[in-house]
Amino acid sequence: MKKFEEKTLETTAIFEGKVIRLQVDDVELPDGKQAKREIVKHPGAVAILALTNEGKIVLVEQYRKALERAIVEIPAGKLEKGEGPEETARRELEEETGYVCQSLKLLQSFYTSPGFADELVYLYVAEGLSQKEERLQPDEDEFVELMEVTLEEAEQLMEEQRIWDAKTAYAIQYLQLQKALTE
Repeated sequence: MKKFEEKTLETTAIFEGKVIRLQVDDVELPDGKQAKREIVKHPGAVAILALTNEGKIVLVEQYRKALERAIVEIPAGKLEKGEGPEETARRELEEETGYVCQSLKLLQSFYTSPGFADELVYLYVAEGLSQKEERLQPDEDEFVELMEVTLEEAEQLMEEQRIWDAKTAYAIQYLQLQKALTE
């Protein structure tokens, strides 16, 4: 066994839902001892840093039950079976905001909580936006309010803890870095 590898001895399925699966793995540690690992399996997701032709950031505000509050986020959504990340990004952008984009570039992929989950988020930058005449409907259980803000306004939303999730903070900090590099 490699220095940091944990060998799975047994996997017990706990729950299978619409978005996630939960399992408990019995593992053998590198030193030969055994332990249990609680794991959340997730299909993966995309997040879109959408920039209008005026340089504004497209955000959505929505209620997040796990937090018991509404937060402001960049548009995002989970990968559907048989759908690639770029296709998901284009679909989610249109569903949540009514925008389509000319250019979609993968900025980075990252794991959200590798200590207990395998969710991988693909972060895209979308530019060359145009509003569709008819907006696609968000998922039936999704209620979002569209916002378009400047970088300075997004920074204020972070200060007010209205932007409070990692994917959105990462996207805003990317823009701050880009701005600093060009000054």
